[in-house]
Amino acid sequence: MTISEKINFGIINIDKPKGPTSFTITDYVRKSLGISKATHLGTLDPAVTGVLPIALGRAARLSAYLMHAKKEYIGKMHIHQDIAIEKIKEEIKKSFLGKIRQLPPVRSRVKRAEREREIYEFEILEKKDKDISFRVKCQAGTYIRKLVFDLGEKLKIGAHMTELRRTSAGLFQEKDSIKIQDFEKAVEKFKKGNSQALNNIIIPAEEIIKKILPVIQVKKETAGKLLTGKPIFREDIEEGKIPEEGKFFAVFCDSRFIEIAKVVNEEDLIAKPEFVLN
Repeated sequence: MTISEKINFGIINIDKPKGPTSFTITDYVRKSLGISKATHLGTLDPAVTGVLPIALGRAARLSAYLMHAKKEYIGKMHIHQDIAIEKIKEEIKKSFLGKIRQLPPVRSRVKRAEREREIYEFEILEKKDKDISFRVKCQAGTYIRKLVFDLGEKLKIGAHMTELRRTSAGLFQEKDSIKIQDFEKAVEKFKKGNSQALNNIIIPAEEIIKKILPVIQVKKETAGKLLTGKPIFREDIEEGKIPEEGKFFAVFCDSRFIEIAKVVNEEDLIAKPEFVLN
């Protein structure tokens, strides 16, 4: 895969610094690479740092399939009245693990309607007086600031979040994220004719697709027709297990990514295209 192909159908895992918005960082990456489209996969508040995957070029159209992965954070909260760490852990176990109800904060961009979110892990790491370090693994769309506030309300002592960092977003991990300064250096070298550094930090979208969706291989003679939007029939399939009706799968012809399709199972008609790489 050429660097041009990566730039136009790839993903870069940026380590967002404190201060700018997710949109500002995404737009900066887009303009730096000279592409018309880029989108981040899960918003971080300006004060929050950490993993911010950015889909580049045509990969931006994959955001609907990539944004809903589990997220993990480490952070700090300040409790307004001192309380034993055991009581905090007990309340977390009782009220803040598993499926919870959460009302988005007043300043959120979404409708303020109570909704269900799942907390997979909520661990207290350290307590120093009224300052507490914690780790949370949760469903996408969970408001950590609100989670901390609700914990304080439940304990009847009050609490607010003071720091937060996202350490993972689905397949994208903190250890693999790129500082914005390193991105800038890679782009500078690329513009001078050396693409190695930029090539190393952009992940081909196909690699991510293979890890999040079942893969179906189609016959070589039908690949060209599928790229024009043709539905997938049983006779088009070379190998692979078809998911259940309503589910999505990735279509490849050997190593070439063709599309993402949705299963319909109407006799010989297996699936219809949802996203075609044309």
